[in-house]
Amino acid sequence: MRRRAVLAGVLLPAGCASGPSLENRGAVTAPPGDSKHLTIGSAGFTESDLLAQMYALLLRQAGYRTSMLTVANRELYEPALESGQIDVVPEYAATFADWLNAKTHGAGAPPVGSPDLTATMRALRSLATPRGLTVLDPGRAVDQNAFAVTGRYARQHRLKNLSDLGASGLKVRLAAGDECVERPYCEPGLRKTYGIDITAVDPKGVGTTQAKQAVQSGRDQMVLTTTTDATLGEFGLVLLADDKHLQNADYIVPVVNRSRAGGEGVTKALGRVNDVLTTADLASMNQQVDSWRRLPEDVARAWLKEKGLLR
Repeated sequence: MRRRAVLAGVLLPAGCASGPSLENRGAVTAPPGDSKHLTIGSAGFTESDLLAQMYALLLRQAGYRTSMLTVANRELYEPALESGQIDVVPEYAATFADWLNAKTHGAGAPPVGSPDLTATMRALRSLATPRGLTVLDPGRAVDQNAFAVTGRYARQHRLKNLSDLGASGLKVRLAAGDECVERPYCEPGLRKTYGIDITAVDPKGVGTTQAKQAVQSGRDQMVLTTTTDATLGEFGLVLLADDKHLQNADYIVPVVNRSRAGGEGVTKALGRVNDVLTTADLASMNQQVDSWRRLPEDVARAWLKEKGLLR
């Protein structure tokens, strides 16, 4: 999940490091840099740690020296990325686009992230570039909100996707965060896009153990989780496909500080993982860390070697 709060490392005030000033953000014209010592940022939860470790391993293989910095609060790590205290960080396209949009235009600004990856990337890059940030191409892996039911329930009612659930006419009690009743991707979207009859939202959180147990026991029929949830099988749960693309395009994208890491060497090194990594791969690796208690660096290294990306 992308909500865990962890902070490690000390960030200097933004003015103490290089980066585009507020006055110059409208025209960032400096050529992309290629510093040989790069700081890789992680947001402090399992998936971000795994991606950061992959980036670090591939960059070392490409001849860069790397260090790691964990800063779970985006309000802290994004300015550090702008200033050059962090050089590379894994992000999520639609979420980061909406965050930068709110930072640029105010909290009430209409969201720019959408299910359309091309439109989302266009909006994200237009917001990131004036801040001295380069958003590299998205990979195949996506960590979106998703909905799961028990395998037995899916078989009983012949459900493969959310459209099947809507067409079934079944009444559904949904385990989710309490904000689900208002969020367009949650209860309102399930009703409007899929015609699902949501009778109530059980406020047990997004993908929490309690939420999954509620569905496993039959108290609730469906749970809001994510596409890279590593523990669904432990509760006998399966995802229903978002076949009408209700969820935003939260594809994984590396974001770099242009003046320090915007060169071809970094782009090429990180592009190798984006070309291969899938959502299923990421879910499997999350499970190895969260359930099997393996270290993110070990899991990342093993996967890269298995795929022939690391010598």
